[in-house]
Amino acid sequence: MQNRAAIFFILITLTLDAIGFGLIMPVMPDLLRAVTGGDLASAALWGGALVGGFAVMQFLFGPVIGNLSDRFGRRPVLLVSLAVLSADYVVLALAGSVWLIFATRLVIGAASSTYGTSMAYISDISTPKEKAQRFGLVGAAFGTGFVLGPAIGGMLAEYGVRAPFVAAAVVSGLNMLFGVLVLRESLSAEHRRPFELRRANPFGAFKHIGKLPGLGRYLTIYTVHEFGFAVYPVIWAYFTIARFGWTPGQVGLSLAFYGVGFALVQGVLIRVVIARLGRRAAMFIGFIAGFASFSTLIWLESGVLALVMIPISALSGLVMPALRAEMSDMVSSSQQGELQGALASLHAVGMIVSPFVYTWTFALFTGEDALWFLPGAVFAIPAALNVVSFVLLRNTKKRKAP
Repeated sequence: MQNRAAIFFILITLTLDAIGFGLIMPVMPDLLRAVTGGDLASAALWGGALVGGFAVMQFLFGPVIGNLSDRFGRRPVLLVSLAVLSADYVVLALAGSVWLIFATRLVIGAASSTYGTSMAYISDISTPKEKAQRFGLVGAAFGTGFVLGPAIGGMLAEYGVRAPFVAAAVVSGLNMLFGVLVLRESLSAEHRRPFELRRANPFGAFKHIGKLPGLGRYLTIYTVHEFGFAVYPVIWAYFTIARFGWTPGQVGLSLAFYGVGFALVQGVLIRVVIARLGRRAAMFIGFIAGFASFSTLIWLESGVLALVMIPISALSGLVMPALRAEMSDMVSSSQQGELQGALASLHAVGMIVSPFVYTWTFALFTGEDALWFLPGAVFAIPAALNVVSFVLLRNTKKRKAP
């Protein structure tokens, strides 16, 4: 029962993280225009700087927080993070300077780098057979949060541009109190290790983790897959407007549809697939589904067919829980935080680099000087990356079931 309550807390925390990210999206343009006195274009530039800065902090602090959790335990790291997040949202609700907003988002980026710690907690309390399914629940929680966040933020915006930040502060604070009551430490004292600064930075973490036998290839697969998957949040809205002429409301509904499909795949379907076929097969199915959907989107001209393709695209959600479970089984209990922190940094690298690659490619095929108007050309990149991931996994030695 304690484990169930703890898992419920972890899932609520990660859902709130995703909601908090989406919650502020509808109001950020108006807030930035209000504090800068500029137009929408200048607000967009500041918005891009906020997103980039947030990702950079996640890249830098993912391994730090992961290593801290290996040293002091998961519980204090998670609770302190929630306290800092709640305080930061209060500052955002009161901020009257764009520089204060920027600084606060940097702190939030660092404090919310506990995704890896949450995954390490789940790994601590799960048997090898349970890991993939529970990692799938994490993906479902994130999918739910990304569906709910923008919708809730839009509704709260009716009460003012600061209202979503007040709500985020209250919810984060209440969740911290819930964690104080139900969260028990999952990392026993004998499995903790000293905090080492050389391993608590992303480069040191990559170097140390990558030396473990067989793990380097899985880290490469993880990085390639994450980069390909980032095309959705970066380019989907622009693609659907350019190709299908969708309104913002239609774009939002399509993303909600995808979020629901993704949550069902990672929360329900993953259990069936892994139980019957195994983790490796689950990853292969995900790569094939990703290649099929991205290849189709390159040439697709029907918005209805794009919606029909979403359930197929959502099957790519089979990859990450199975991949994380494989890597988790390859490291010791004292390294779970370090591994998950390194994975969080790799994810952040994708979110830093992918916007430049995907938006530049999209502009190349949709701008006034484009030699060939093909908005879907950008999806050729993630389609190719799914092929690369498939080949890398196929050439990886099959591991025995733990």
